[in-house]
Amino acid sequence: MTVTESHTPEPADLAAAPALAVDGLEMSYVVRGTPRKILRGVTFEVRQGEAYGLVGESGCGKSTTAYAALRYLPSNGVIDAGRVLSGGEELTAMSAIELRKFRAERASMVFQDPVQAVNPVLKIGTQVAEAFQVMGQSKAEARVSALAALERVHIAAPESVMERYPHQLSGGMLQRVVIAMGLACDPTLLVLDEPTTGLDATVEAEVLDLVRELRSELNSAILLIAHNLGVIRTMCDRVGVMYAGRIVEEGTVAEVFDNPSHPYTKGLLNSIPRRGLRKTDSELFSIPGAAPPIGASLPNCTFVDRCPIATDLCRTDVPPIVQRSEGHWTRCHHVDRLDEVPEPEKVTVKYDIGTEQVIGVEGVSKTFRQRGRDVPALVGVNLGFAEGETLGLVGESGSGKSTLAKTMLGVHAPDEGGAITLRGRTMADKATSRIEESVRAISMVFQNPDSALNRAWTVRRILHRSVVKLTGVKGAAADRRVEEIAEGMQLSTRHLDMRPRQLSGGLKQRVAIARAFAGDPEVVVCDEPTSALDVSVQAAILNLLARLQNEERSSYLFISHDIGVVRYLADRIAVMYLGRIMEIGATQTMFEGVNHPYTEALLSAVPSVDGVAENRIPLTGSIPSPANPPPGCVFHTRCHRAIAGLCEVTEPELVELSPGHSIKCHLTVEQLNEPIKADVVATLS
Repeated sequence: MTVTESHTPEPADLAAAPALAVDGLEMSYVVRGTPRKILRGVTFEVRQGEAYGLVGESGCGKSTTAYAALRYLPSNGVIDAGRVLSGGEELTAMSAIELRKFRAERASMVFQDPVQAVNPVLKIGTQVAEAFQVMGQSKAEARVSALAALERVHIAAPESVMERYPHQLSGGMLQRVVIAMGLACDPTLLVLDEPTTGLDATVEAEVLDLVRELRSELNSAILLIAHNLGVIRTMCDRVGVMYAGRIVEEGTVAEVFDNPSHPYTKGLLNSIPRRGLRKTDSELFSIPGAAPPIGASLPNCTFVDRCPIATDLCRTDVPPIVQRSEGHWTRCHHVDRLDEVPEPEKVTVKYDIGTEQVIGVEGVSKTFRQRGRDVPALVGVNLGFAEGETLGLVGESGSGKSTLAKTMLGVHAPDEGGAITLRGRTMADKATSRIEESVRAISMVFQNPDSALNRAWTVRRILHRSVVKLTGVKGAAADRRVEEIAEGMQLSTRHLDMRPRQLSGGLKQRVAIARAFAGDPEVVVCDEPTSALDVSVQAAILNLLARLQNEERSSYLFISHDIGVVRYLADRIAVMYLGRIMEIGATQTMFEGVNHPYTEALLSAVPSVDGVAENRIPLTGSIPSPANPPPGCVFHTRCHRAIAGLCEVTEPELVELSPGHSIKCHLTVEQLNEPIKADVVATLS
């Protein structure tokens, strides 16, 4: 489509028309009777069989565009101008009955959170069958079709899954169920809104493989929204970059990511820890300021207030659309000055890591009792944290990462024989029995600050309570301490007097970090602290954590599914599987040396924004039940290097390959260095 402010398609055969054409779309949300602009002349198209990505910070209008595309708008959503077409038919002119028919027969949407997309009190089979009953199938026919749909999305033991409830499935399996429901009508248009957020790297890779396979099978058009730019790079043909309700750059993923032509696009890409960047190399770039709120009155260039190369012209004149190459365009007055946009500075930063172990995890196991059975969640874990060190903890969901964190914090008591130590002294098993020094020694930053912060309290009250409770300081001294903490977190006095619901996601996470540091902890447990944040806010939080560590000499246990983020921040990395440490070593060694087969598969699953050739090693099946772990090496049932007659019989010891680098594996360094045969990878796939 020719790039213009508005586009009217010429009459054409419906089969040749784009699967989705958004033409000059303007939209508002009516809040307390006042229209608040959210989309400003959005224009793009997705051709049949093509995958188109939308990227941008939270609040830029990506999800609203997706909902508008299928007319899934809230009651206060109003389309002010423009059109949405599919196959040449105008969705914005359809009646409610016509829309229902369109969604039932030709289009589907997969939402970000599969838990919110299913009914918790109905079995999976009933819910998937409903998708077929809507299309006119009988109850018996729909049941057969539902089973076939689950098989189609590669769910193991689909008959068993049909009889389960949503809470009995993992996040990855539940997302597959939602995709199966969405594919019931063999849609010509599939809209995916953050379909892999919250999934670990291997499950994310499996879901993306599934989408690729189904796209090829059905020749469906895909509109994909994601804040993970690596997912967009590996999945999409073309990408649109959105800011404040307007697409500011569009082109093929290779053109846009390798040759960004708008200051905002460059800022997003510079916010990512790319090409092995680590905290010792430089801080991450973070776009200053924040995206404008919904309904804000904006200048002619919506990005002008945050742009490093903006001039008065950007405020007075609408930016022109500049063609960079065929199909690649940008909206900017100063394309010739893009080289002035700041790049991350390469500066060596020294982090002083002590030699004394602050917190020790010694032979810790944790067994839960469920339905009369013992379920071992942790098995003989040994870890230690030196002063000022970050230990990254990675592994699939269900591997025991959060259980380890809660056991350290004293939420769970370890089994008899294991101990958590503070500078060599054993701490009480439960936090309620620990002395004041032990309670202050470990704090936590949770994944979701909305759930972790009291929404009825001001930020000042939240921090004041933590200061008083953890340090015993009161009165004016406590007030001063709150002000000092807030200043260190770059929170203003205005922020202190606001409630969490009035803050952005990034500011809320700063408050959560401030609360964690209120008692001067020795170790801070960070459980997925950036997973729900867009890349620019993520960069600011990672910079803050790195700076605080250098200043306070705190140690971090950093749990994350994002291995690129772990690589940037961690000094050492531990890999968990089924409650066991399978590999541990210095970050550089883990990424440049030989690895345990499980680590090898995890690292190969990470999508790259740099377009590096994919050599992914698929993992077959899912993590076995901790209640019934496989004999021998617990990973042998999914291992691409398993040795028949050994791995399924004998459990390997944790052996040191080099100083500080150990793996729990029978294979020698020479065997681990051998390339994986193509037929083995093909079999796994």
